Amino acid sequence: MPCFSKLKAGQSVSERAEEVREATKRIDALIAARTVRVIVGPQGAVAFDGLTREQRDGLTDTCIYRQLARTGSHATQAAIAAAERTAGRQVDRKVVAHGTHSHDGGRTWHGRG
Repeated sequence: MPCFSKLKAGQSVSERAEEVREATKRIDALIAARTVRVIVGPQGAVAFDGLTREQRDGLTDTCIYRQLARTGSHATQAAIAAAERTAGRQVDRKVVAHGTHSHDGGRTWHGRG
């Protein structure tokens, strides 16, 4: 998975995979605690507002979403569904796959879509 391929100096793919899993668990807990907010953009892209660089641990919103869509808690799934209702549209996996993203927690969007 592309999320695992952004290696730090001297890091193996399996070490990065474990690091991604741990970061995803932490982010899942932050979303469940409502410290981090899920935002769905007008084109169906997704962003996570409130994450620090350290909390992200090199993960993009796209990677975070892909991981949480598969392994996220019920609270996180509910937060994603609530963000979709608020936006009036669902997360569009094609838009996510094309790389549409935000660098500012969903206030502006970049990329295709």
